[in-house]
Formats: sequence, structure tokens, C-alpha cells
Amino acid sequence: MNELQEYHQNLMADIRREADAGGIFPLEAFFNLMTDRLTEAGELETADPAHYQFGEGAQKLRIDGYAGDPRDSEGVLGLIICDFSDSDAVQTFGKTDVTPILNPLIRFLKKARSEEFRDALNEENPAFQVSDLVIATWSHVTKVKLILVSNRQYVGRGDAVPLGSMGDVPITWSVWDLARFERFDRSGQAREDILIDFEQDFGGPLPALKASQTGAALESYLLVVPGEQLASIFDRWGARLLEANVRTFLQARAKTNKGIQKTIKDEPELFFPYNNGLSATADDVTCVRTHEGLAISSISNLQVVNGAQTTGSIHSGLKNARDQLRQVFVQMKLTVVPPDRSEEIVPKISEFANTQNKVNAADFFSNHPFHIRIEQFSRSVIFAAREGERHDSKWFYERSRGQYINARGRLTPAQQKKFDLEYPKGQLFSKTDLAKFEYSATGQPFLVSRGAQKNFAEFAKEIGEVWARSDARYDELWYRRLIAKAIVFRKLEADVPKQPWYEGGYRANIVTYAMAKVFHDATSDKQVLDVDAIWRRQAVSDALSRALLVAAAEANDVITHPPSGVRNMSEWAKQQACWSGLKGRQLAYDDDFGSCLTQVESMRTAVRDAKAKKALTEGINAQSEVVTLGAEFWTRMMDWGKTERKLTPKDLQILQICASMPRKIPEDFQARHAMNVLHRLKDQGFETERSS
Repeated sequence: MNELQEYHQNLMADIRREADAGGIFPLEAFFNLMTDRLTEAGELETADPAHYQFGEGAQKLRIDGYAGDPRDSEGVLGLIICDFSDSDAVQTFGKTDVTPILNPLIRFLKKARSEEFRDALNEENPAFQVSDLVIATWSHVTKVKLILVSNRQYVGRGDAVPLGSMGDVPITWSVWDLARFERFDRSGQAREDILIDFEQDFGGPLPALKASQTGAALESYLLVVPGEQLASIFDRWGARLLEANVRTFLQARAKTNKGIQKTIKDEPELFFPYNNGLSATADDVTCVRTHEGLAISSISNLQVVNGAQTTGSIHSGLKNARDQLRQVFVQMKLTVVPPDRSEEIVPKISEFANTQNKVNAADFFSNHPFHIRIEQFSRSVIFAAREGERHDSKWFYERSRGQYINARGRLTPAQQKKFDLEYPKGQLFSKTDLAKFEYSATGQPFLVSRGAQKNFAEFAKEIGEVWARSDARYDELWYRRLIAKAIVFRKLEADVPKQPWYEGGYRANIVTYAMAKVFHDATSDKQVLDVDAIWRRQAVSDALSRALLVAAAEANDVITHPPSGVRNMSEWAKQQACWSGLKGRQLAYDDDFGSCLTQVESMRTAVRDAKAKKALTEGINAQSEVVTLGAEFWTRMMDWGKTERKLTPKDLQILQICASMPRKIPEDFQARHAMNVLHRLKDQGFETERSS
């Protein structure tokens, strides 16, 4: 069995498990699982289900989902259609098969623009929701993107291929097939390489100044890019040019800068001196010599890591300031970064280049200390076996795509069985999952409903700001309580589709709203939900489960009955007013709901006890390290520190104790201080090993 066949086998098992657990059709489970990947990869900013099919043959209409309000994504209307094969063997399809799959979606779009079609549908019909949105926003649509999502292997070629137009609105299509999802799940690489050929496609090579010496670790170039060229490049590849984490970062802010657009329209000749330009990376560049000197003829996998707002604003000029674009020029600092070093280098380029935002884009990269710490907890914190089960287990935090599947794939079959017991597939969660769990519990379901990436952008912004002040709160107890929230969220996901009042659709919205409501109603000056009981049992009690379903039924009512004038329920769920409507309702929980609560003071005591335990453990570990290093080491470090004038009186006093071992042994707090001094002096030039 090759890797693709193994991936297909595991994917089908996940789809069937999701369908069985949620009481939904396999197609719906497939949509839910795969669109999570689409948003993470940046293909779409959000993906709302809208399953509708009508007619047969040449009259068939079909849609499975859409990418939210196009006004929130620079005028791009994203529509999704699924090609799902419920087969245990890998199936294939080619380019000639694409048109018959996409045509029902195109016919649906044409119909959806008609008020007559919309008004003939029930308002709760997903097709009505999409049609109403299309009619309301069509004047803002600049491009239609059709996404074909398949669990078959595509054997054709082409990505984001033009399909024609609808009036003056261009239509493109792209395929996400089994192989593309497999690449993404293993490595985060989900698309064909971007090759920008300036010489053939964009008016000629770009003059460049090499900004690195021959043989340097990284090549760097300075370029001046004409606005027309940059706009045309972005029009072709869109958000794929924006490094994924920077794109996530910018979703928390305005998509375009009105000041930049004003300069393009009114003073295009001043754009270059006014604008800071772009910082970008590439896998490779091809250089040529022209009569004017060095020039770049092509760039492979260009990624803008700083300057996304500038790029988006210049692209907007194609529509509203095309003549002025001829006078617009933007500077670009381009660094060639080998793919195997991108995770190390690109975040630093983003961080140091980004001076316009208070929170650095690097805060959202998978190697931020917050994510590393959660990953460390997930590999070490053991949870007791659930009632009726034999094995203790852990929750696997995947801070970067592919960690789980690759870690498991390196093992023998016997080791894989052990791995599956230690890290059950149902206990795998990602960065965007973490953000959903947290914001559902803290009363922000309207943010969760805006999609995984937008919600994560807001969450990451908050984490970055709090972490910069102090990282102390994100300790092991915080992690255990996070897992309790994950258990509640996953329990609701499984239970909501089984309820008699559930008519299909909006499950994701109902889950986050119900969870937020219960956490909100449980919180008072004296009591809160007892999340510690949940992670200890690794399960939701019957009393809490009933309370969650009471809240879920009410959430369903609020979401599916928006106020007058609001007709798109998915968009309604993204509004804070929707949460206010549910939050203000009085619910009749069962009498035993009180058993799910605990005193606020007992929760605070648990936090204090956890901090004391952590301090004790760190003190013991520090003492052990100090003793292991030995008195001679501490004497040498103390002498270096005195010579370099790097020590405070307190530092000197504690290092003298360390240097006098074994006659004196430092206390745990003294050992911790000594280790902090060691880390500080190492950063300042102290060499821990003697030079030979």
C-alpha cells in the first residue's frame, strides 16, 4: 500500500466515524473535514455549508457550500461543490470530468442571481440563503472562484484555471483532490508551485540590485515593481501570494488601507516615496543580464510576508484606478529562502519587517513559544482512562500541519497500535481548534462562527498581547482546563445532530453558541463551571450534557429565527447581536445543573496550588542542575561575570554560594536565580565549555 492509498483509507475511516458520530451523511462529514483544510491553507477565508441539489441532466443545479460574504474577501465570491466517492479504493478523474461536475454549480449561480428563483424557495432552504447573499452583494463581486473538492485523485493539470466570465465578472476554478489534501496533511504544502515568469507573461524582466555577497547563506535582492505588474500578478494568484500566517494576521484588520488607495488615485507619482514597500521571500529566482544590468526573469513561489495591505490596495486599482497604476511603483526586498529553512527564517523576516502593527505577524507562526509550550504539554500530560476504558491517554496538539500523520507514519505497525492508544485520533487538535474551544468558553461564539482562520486571528492577537506581558498563566493547569473545553465542544458536536429539533445545517454555529451559553450561565460572583471535574473524568457528566442540549435547542432557535430584515442565518450567527439575543434568554436547566458548578475560590485555590507545585518542581530541577555543573563551573562563570562587569550584588552573592559547594548548597530559589544568571550571561558571550 502506497502513501496515497494509506491516506485514502484513513480519510474514509475519519469520514465514516464523523458521519456515524454526528448522525449525518458521509458527504456532509466530508465537506466539514475538508473545508477545514481549505480555510487553513488560505484557499478560502471561511466555508459555510449549503447543500442543495435540484433537477437532472442538463438542468441539474448543485451547490455544497460558499465562502461567506464576498465583501469580506475583496469581492471574491467563493462557491464549493463536492465530488465524493464512497469507495474503499482510490478513484481517479481527469480534466474532461471537471466540466460535468462544475456545470451544475455554474447553472446554480446563474439562477441564484434571479429574485424569482430566490423567492420561490423557502427562506430556510440553504439555496435561498446563498441566492439572497448573491443578489445583495453581486455589485461588489470582482471574481467568482469555484472550488471542486474531491476524494478522488485528479490526473489532469491546472490550478486556478480561467473558466470564462459572467458579464464582466471572471470565473476561475481549482481542484482540491485526494493527492492535494494528502500533501497538505503531511507537510502543509497543498498547491502547485507558483512560477512568475516576468519575461513571458508580465512585460519583461525586472531590473534588480543584488543585496548579498557571493556565497552568502541567503540571496537577497532589491527591486522596483511597476504597479500594473504587481496588480496583474496578484489578480492571477490572489491570496496564495500572501504567506499563510501573515494572511491570518491581517484577517484581524482591515483588508485594505484607505490611505494607500487615496495615494494611488490622487497622487500615484508619490506612491513610491510614501510607501514602505514589500518584504517577500521566494524558493528560487532566475537572473539574466540585460543592457541595463542585472534583472530577474522569474520567481518561484513568491510570498509577500510584509506588505499585504499594499499589495491588496494596488490590486484594487485594477478596478477603480487603472490609469493611475501606470505611474505607481513599489519597492520590494526579496530574499531567497530554501524550503527547508522557511519555518526558521520567514517568521523573523515578518517580525522585523512589520513595523506598522502593534502585534507582530510572527505571533501567529507555529514556532511561537505559546504553541511550543502547548505542544510540550500535549506530549507529556497524561489523562486518566475514561470510565470503562483501560488505557490512560494524551491529547495530540498539532502546532503545524502534518505532525500527527508523520509521527505515526514513521512507526512500525506494532508501534502504531501503541501510538493510537496513547494518542487516539479523536484527541487530535490544531491551533484553530484550540481557538474555537477557548472562544466558545469565553463567550465569543460570533467570532467562532466567522470561520476558523478569522477566529484564530483574533485569538492569536490576544495571546500575543498577553504573552508579551507575562506567560505565567499558560501553565499545565491552563492546558488541562483547555482539554476540558475540548471535551465539551466535541461532545456537543456529536450530540447536536441526534436531536429531534435539529433539521440539518448550522451545527458548527449551534455548538459554539450552546457552549458559550452554558459557560456564561454557570458563571457568577461565587460559582463557575467545574472544568476540573471534566478533564479528570475525560467526559461530560449526564447533568452537564442535558444542560448543553437545553442551550443547544435555544441556540438553534436564535440562529434560525433572525430579526426582521436578516435572512442569511450563517451571516446572522457571525454578528454579536446574535450572541446578545441568546445570552439574554433565561433557560430552564434541570435541577441537577448545580452539580456541574464549583466555587470560584476553589478554582483559584487550584491555580495557586498548581503554581506552588510548579515552583517547587522548578526549584528541585534547578538545584539538580546547579549541583551537576559543579563548583568549578560556577567559579569560572563568576570570575567571567566580574571581569565583564555583568553581575549585580545579588548575582555575586548567589554565585559565591554555588562556587562553595559542597560546603554550601544553594536553596531552590537561589538555584533558580543562578540558572537565570547563567542563561543571561550565555546571551552576553559567556562560553559554557572551555575553549581548547
